[in-house]
Amino acid sequence: MNTRRTPRVKTHPARKILCSEAGQSILEFAILTPVVLLLLVGAIEIGRLAYLSILVNNAAHAGVQYGAQSLATASDNTGMQNAALNDGQNIAGLTTTASHYCTCADGSSSSCQAADCSGSHRLVYVQVNTTGQFQSLFAYPGLPASYTVSGQAVMRVAQ
Repeated sequence: MNTRRTPRVKTHPARKILCSEAGQSILEFAILTPVVLLLLVGAIEIGRLAYLSILVNNAAHAGVQYGAQSLATASDNTGMQNAALNDGQNIAGLTTTASHYCTCADGSSSSCQAADCSGSHRLVYVQVNTTGQFQSLFAYPGLPASYTVSGQAVMRVAQ
């Protein structure tokens, strides 16, 4: 009879735990990676939308700053629109509208004629409205592929 015994190899209990934890970690990584990527893409899209909104509003402010220089530039609606368009050159589909209106210092309305405000002086304001189109990077189910972003600025004319 053969009395030789094969030695029994003892495995350390921590080694068994490490092997099972490695498989669990891979599974967790596989499940969470798409979720993290989806959150990252969503954050990028929201950042792009906020940036476009800032650009559209800045273009409106550039237009009113041109128009608020004097009474002559306040009536130059084309000049205000061009100033807004020049400021927003990187905005796809940027449209602008410019206008001016008057009120009396006492709060009554005015048609921008010098004789309108008896007993008070006339206040002239310029207003520029801008709109731009935001195109999302991906088509999301249930959400539109593009959004309209608008901006508005009003400023009193220096007199």
